[in-house]
Amino acid sequence: MERRIIRVGQAQAGLLDKVAEDVFDEPIDPVRLGAYLAEPTHLMVIACADGEVIAQARGMIHRHPDQPTELYIDNLGVTPAHKRQGVATALLDELAAWGRELGCEEAWVGTEVDNEPARRLYEGRGSEAETFVMYVYEFEDT
Repeated sequence: MERRIIRVGQAQAGLLDKVAEDVFDEPIDPVRLGAYLAEPTHLMVIACADGEVIAQARGMIHRHPDQPTELYIDNLGVTPAHKRQGVATALLDELAAWGRELGCEEAWVGTEVDNEPARRLYEGRGSEAETFVMYVYEFEDT
């Protein structure tokens, strides 16, 4: 089985028509996908095998007036049948290469405290976990 890592742009959006289980948290919304892919500071990379998306990772470039440009690794998902085979590492490597191409000096990612597989993956890249508090605000219709 040949596995390919692909940077997804508008021209590759059709690849997302066939996605393995648990690669995304929810079904893909075509309008949201189009808006995401139209943003030049967003990138989705996917791993495909046998015509199916088996994994995905997303990143965003954060530019600041007073801090280094950074890559925020926003989301990563691998179908269970392909976990622990280097797929997530390959996706992170591709995101990191893109971040460097756009001038990023560092990358960061967050995960849940009890997500041991993700923590092993991220710590295996040479970083230690930091603890922070996150707040989510939902916008109400007015």
